Amino acid sequence: MTLLFVFSVAVAALLVAGFLYQCIGGSLDRRRYTGPGRWVEIERGRKLYVVEKGSGGPAVLFEAGIAATNLNWHHIQETVSRFTSTASYDRSGLGWSSPSSTVRTPGNIAAELHTMLQSAGIKPPYILVGHSFGGLVVRRYAVTYPEDVAGVVLIDPMRCEEWPPLNPAKQSMIDRGKKLSGYAIPIAHFGLARLAVTSLLCRSGRISGHLAGAAGVGGLHVLKRVTEEVGKMPREVWPIVAAHWSRPSYYAGMQRHVEAVPETVCEMEDADPIREIPVLLLTPGKSTPLSDLCLDQIGDNVRQVIASASAHWIHLDEPGLVVDSIREMVTVATPVEIPVTI
Repeated sequence: MTLLFVFSVAVAALLVAGFLYQCIGGSLDRRRYTGPGRWVEIERGRKLYVVEKGSGGPAVLFEAGIAATNLNWHHIQETVSRFTSTASYDRSGLGWSSPSSTVRTPGNIAAELHTMLQSAGIKPPYILVGHSFGGLVVRRYAVTYPEDVAGVVLIDPMRCEEWPPLNPAKQSMIDRGKKLSGYAIPIAHFGLARLAVTSLLCRSGRISGHLAGAAGVGGLHVLKRVTEEVGKMPREVWPIVAAHWSRPSYYAGMQRHVEAVPETVCEMEDADPIREIPVLLLTPGKSTPLSDLCLDQIGDNVRQVIASASAHWIHLDEPGLVVDSIREMVTVATPVEIPVTI
């Protein structure tokens, strides 16, 4: 009985210590890393975190992949801001933004984005740049608010035909993503996620390796994927990525995005094409190019470019190509003043 009591007290003490470690660390992270941006209210009590750089127009707006944040665009935004104004942000439930109040479908997210841009005073016209799931969001935005949009750059946009309900074979992947995200929420509350990701991205990685090994082959596979993808990002953002991945709200937001994939596919399967707005689509060299039929479903003025040296994250594999594509769109959207001879 005494041993059981001692064990129970020790476990309780560890849980309390982990909870305090997370609370204090989360508070310090927020103060340390949010300086470059600001929060914009989209409805009472809910705000989106936005990072703005550069000046001039048209404004380039970046939309990240399904579980990514503004950090995904750090290097690209820094470069593009040298020739025009830019804005990147964290969608509801991710990064430093408030939790979401609606299903995470492109239509709902585009509506929030529109409100945010108006509240922030970021004036159209916009060049919309979307990666993966973010490509569906900017497509929906361009169809819903065409008067605001001067051009669209799609970076390997999510292909609806590859996901449920059109492709039921990937339902198990969605179920696994929801389950893992759900497991991560309490783990993050008690500081273990902070311990693991800080070890991985800010320390030697020894602790994260042991934790992944304890989770089996699946844990080691996830660790390898995360290391490879984050490793392509600038090192200065690694501690901020760790801060995001330490937050329970991040995993709740990820879960809401993943579970909405079937609704997203249903929404976008029959979506109207983008009309009379130029669209530049970048497809990885390691993927099958989109057919003419698929391009027509996206818009009536779409040009596909193959990023021959890239996998899915083209903006990290070939940032120069992405910057040049955005520059091309900005140039097309910028009216040239023709001097009048009197």
